[in-house]
Amino acid sequence: MNSSLQTAIDSAKADNVPNANIERAIKKGTGELKGEAMGEVLYAAMGPGGFACLIECLTDNRNRTLNNVRATVDKAGGRFADTASVQWMFERKGVLVAEAPEWSDDIELALMDLGAEDIDREGDIVSVTTDQSHWTKVRDFLKGKGLEVKESGLKWVAKDMVKVVDPAVAEKLVTFIEKIEEDDDVSEVFTNADTA
Repeated sequence: MNSSLQTAIDSAKADNVPNANIERAIKKGTGELKGEAMGEVLYAAMGPGGFACLIECLTDNRNRTLNNVRATVDKAGGRFADTASVQWMFERKGVLVAEAPEWSDDIELALMDLGAEDIDREGDIVSVTTDQSHWTKVRDFLKGKGLEVKESGLKWVAKDMVKVVDPAVAEKLVTFIEKIEEDDDVSEVFTNADTA
């Protein structure tokens, strides 16, 4: 019933995490094991070049995570920001990435009928973006077609991507994000910067 939990379990299994570790993490998260229950928290920052970043964390100690993330942002050349001042630039979307060597217009039409908002193919890799309420249907459809789903879940997607024109700023931004992601409590960092 909990789509976020199912996504986490699917991702852990895809990374070959043993079932015992998954069960222990679930028990810790629900408070069945000693220690504080795990909870999601969202922080925001402006990175090098003024690009917006949302920092998604999973933690059992919000004070520790806040202090660590804030210190990392400052040291890495960014500026910690009020979450609401950045979050409006993003939307919560279902994002799926699958290996699709066999592709047809019928699959693409079926995906649109299931709620796919954007379908992007590059070689054998297809990326699908959906409304957050449709991503599980799209995931199940892709699996049912025998496609290997590499990544699926809810992510913060920028409403408008901004092209980074200065290669030096792009490099600083990539390093900035990598440093934040080194924190064990950080799940993922989302940005409106297009460094491609």
